[in-house]
Amino acid sequence: MSHAHTNLRRVPVQQRSADRLARILDAGAALLDEAGYELLSTRAVADRAGVPIGSVYRFFPNKRALVDALAERNLEVYAGRVVARLEGIPEREWRAAIDAVLDEYLAMKRSVPGFALVDFGPPVPTPGPLDEEANRRVAGRLAELLSGHLGGGRDGAPGDAALLRTVLVCVQAADALLQLAFRTDPVGDPDLIAETRTLLRAYLAGTLD
Repeated sequence: MSHAHTNLRRVPVQQRSADRLARILDAGAALLDEAGYELLSTRAVADRAGVPIGSVYRFFPNKRALVDALAERNLEVYAGRVVARLEGIPEREWRAAIDAVLDEYLAMKRSVPGFALVDFGPPVPTPGPLDEEANRRVAGRLAELLSGHLGGGRDGAPGDAALLRTVLVCVQAADALLQLAFRTDPVGDPDLIAETRTLLRAYLAGTLD
């Protein structure tokens, strides 16, 4: 099942079109860092990407749709990085798996253009239904990826529904704490990050140990 770019007006088929879409998203991400969401415009994105404004509208009706697609791409990249990390971690070693999930998020937060404002959902800070929907989407992907390491339904470990609920609690709590950590310090307050790690481990230990 493909998870990427479900909200595009037009899904690229040819490589040239896919490359153009990637340039548009890259331009949008860079401009988010430079100017923020409010000053972002489709015209500025087209100019930065070096494409006609019609190329932007071919994929996106407005800047919000572009940002939503950027969030989807971010989640795909994040999932790929998590998968790569989990390949080196034996199943059921859940502490190492959770550390990997958190560390990859922090690495992207510090290095990926646009990620500070738009990680997997609407521009932050925008608490509300859309933010909650993004967290549920992230939790669903992570529950898939972590099912082996968190025990998904074996030997008394949480089943699918319980596992999804457990991961959602982790995502929701970590999201709130990490937003605070990065508001406090542009690279993430190390004490708040350490507390986030402690909280996740303590919560999961009650279910998995």
